[in-house]
Amino acid sequence: MLRKLVRQLRERGKEQKVALWVDLAERLMQPRRARAEVNLSHLSRYSSGGSTVVVPGKVLGAGKLEHPISVAAFKFSGTARRKIVGAGGKALTIQQLLEQNPSGREIVLME
Repeated sequence: MLRKLVRQLRERGKEQKVALWVDLAERLMQPRRARAEVNLSHLSRYSSGGSTVVVPGKVLGAGKLEHPISVAAFKFSGTARRKIVGAGGKALTIQQLLEQNPSGREIVLME
């Protein structure tokens, strides 16, 4: 599943000339222990309401989300997913984000 996603990100990045997708593919190919693990408190602190954030790893549920945001990640903890939806935001897979926003505009890469 991961290899298929990385292949799609690389292809879309080269077709659309979007460096974000190529960079995200490279970050996802790192070993599992080197991938990002981001808490909700970090997302809340460094994003604004209505923004779209992509995490090349896992989103964890520590902290509170103060405003609604759309978060795309490879994995979510159950608590993180509930808190994001509870704050009025969206928890997306990277595949869903790629389909919704192929140009990669106004997406923040969070590590």
